[in-house]
Amino acid sequence: MEQNRRNLVKLLSLSAFFPGQVASALTSILQSVDVHPNQLTANNLLTDLKDEKIEALYKKALVIDGLIIPKGWNEDSFKALKQSGYSGFSTSLLSGSLKSALKNIGEWDERIKNNSDVLIKATTADDFIRAKKENKTAVLYGFQNATMMEKSIDNLDTLYNAGTRWIQLTYNQRNLLGDGSTERTDCGLSDFGIEAVERMNELGIMIDLSHCGSQTTYDGIKFSKTGACFNHTMCEALHKGHPRSKTDDQIKAMADKGGIMGIICLGYMIGPDLGTKTTLETYVDHIDHAVKIAGIDHVGVAADFAIQGLEATGATRENWYVPRLTRFKPSYNVQWPPWIPELDKPDRYLQVAKVLDKRGYSTGDIEKILGLNWLRYFKETLKS
Repeated sequence: MEQNRRNLVKLLSLSAFFPGQVASALTSILQSVDVHPNQLTANNLLTDLKDEKIEALYKKALVIDGLIIPKGWNEDSFKALKQSGYSGFSTSLLSGSLKSALKNIGEWDERIKNNSDVLIKATTADDFIRAKKENKTAVLYGFQNATMMEKSIDNLDTLYNAGTRWIQLTYNQRNLLGDGSTERTDCGLSDFGIEAVERMNELGIMIDLSHCGSQTTYDGIKFSKTGACFNHTMCEALHKGHPRSKTDDQIKAMADKGGIMGIICLGYMIGPDLGTKTTLETYVDHIDHAVKIAGIDHVGVAADFAIQGLEATGATRENWYVPRLTRFKPSYNVQWPPWIPELDKPDRYLQVAKVLDKRGYSTGDIEKILGLNWLRYFKETLKS
């Protein structure tokens, strides 16, 4: 029996390379221990063993989410965080004005101080490494708009000193820096926007272009001395015509300068047929395509909703879907329900890792997508 156990372990290590042969060998082992085929098939056992392997990999991995929406953070959020396996995440704070931004930063400073056994305020890549070693979660402060800059470049220094480490140049609409993804015009960055990019580079603030218009995206990549990122987006080649998607040309330009693209988990962003054709597999299709265009070192993951998921936070057709029909233009193609079930729960990236493994990604490449690529980008962009 013990010899058979050792044989199973050896076979597991070979399963990714010789699945047919391994299944056949497992069948022989099962027969030798008199297990009836109806009770446990070789293929089922192989699947269970592979799942255990990925679960062990996930537990060991540095897992970083490119964007979590922290609105209404509560005890359920902490419970979900414990279940998630996250080593860190970028959090989207209030960007309406400098006053509201600094107030929200202060609230998170207090939350981290009061939960120092769980959370770490991240300002460098090393904070994510420390969080993993100490079994904590690093929180990287940032904003999905630059409106809190108001009309002053100097306010970037104020925000940086308070802990800000990433800023999305525009949301969907035009602001003082440039045009957003659903703006009628597509004029790119303003002079003020280029000046802001230069100062962000000097300080060590990541430049995010997720919601930016097409020309603003190109300008952000061009004028940034360091790599710019798309911290939560998807591939236009797989979801054509959506204003939030990025083209192959944009993805390649981003990667060529050292940036990173976080594939968004928000289901209706991934495809037009959510609930039927758009599934977890579709999500990994976006990862596959981004890797093909950008390279394995430039793709990560990003939720764009609360850590516990949308359904768990009480999202309904009335309070979530209906308001977005007027908040976003029709080109957004908002759908209800908006989530992919496997991704709308805390262990979303464990589910992604399992699919990546089935598609033949190596252990090292899975770890890159789960978090090491974000860590690499932080090392190159954030200043100590």
